[in-house]
Amino acid sequence: MHAITHLANETACRGGIPIAEALTRELPDATRIVRSPQPVEEDDFGALWRHGGFPEPFLRRDARFSRRWQSLRFEQLVREDIRDLTQIQQLDQLALMVRLLAERSAQQLVYVNLARQVRVAVDTVRRWVAALCDLHLGFLVRPWFRNVSRSLRKEPKWYLRDWASIGDAGRRAETFVACHLLKAVEGWNDMGLGAFGLGYLRDKEKREVDFLVVRDGAPWFLAEVKHGDGPLSPSLRRYQDQVGAPFAFQVTMDADYVDADCFARPSGPLIVPARTLLSQLL
Repeated sequence: MHAITHLANETACRGGIPIAEALTRELPDATRIVRSPQPVEEDDFGALWRHGGFPEPFLRRDARFSRRWQSLRFEQLVREDIRDLTQIQQLDQLALMVRLLAERSAQQLVYVNLARQVRVAVDTVRRWVAALCDLHLGFLVRPWFRNVSRSLRKEPKWYLRDWASIGDAGRRAETFVACHLLKAVEGWNDMGLGAFGLGYLRDKEKREVDFLVVRDGAPWFLAEVKHGDGPLSPSLRRYQDQVGAPFAFQVTMDADYVDADCFARPSGPLIVPARTLLSQLL
């Protein structure tokens, strides 16, 4: 807890207290941008999982407070922030779209379908989604298609920044990891450690890997997220071979911490605990 109590002002907007900031405030350097793995306290990991990364609910760790906080944040976002910043007049339809997006974290975002449900033009939905991203309700992860045969190229995936509001354990786990990866990518870029990006992989046969982190224009590591134990996804090996990424991880949320460096050496797909991999990021 001692490292996190100083973060409220820094992370209140984006909601991004990640595992690594629960462990240390030291920043990486250009010689090694990933940290050595460290165990996170079980209470801190559980609080992040149940209450999210926004400072107030994380630090309070009270279910009733977290539910009230989530409700108030929704109302402020739709009724105040968007109205004031974007002058959107169709607030009832926008509120409906926000509720729909709240149910679709970790899913592909098809603008045409969303526009049909909200009953506005597709271009309007695109503008609204962009505004919601600017206000840190969520973010988009776009498909990576270079060297991927029969790749999808259009549909992004949508992720909430508040994973604690997601009921489905599998989608919460994927969103949890997505937020950590985005935080790391943005931080490495801000620190001038390289040009980093976050994408996902999917082809027309619906073979998918949840995330690809790109470093200086080249695939660096793949990450497929699983809430519980399971066999290694065959898509990890398939896409690692296609894009040439040196690392590929199947990230298991409920696995115990293992004191092993995920980035010790390039290798084929590995099953790694989320507690280990995410402790090595920003």
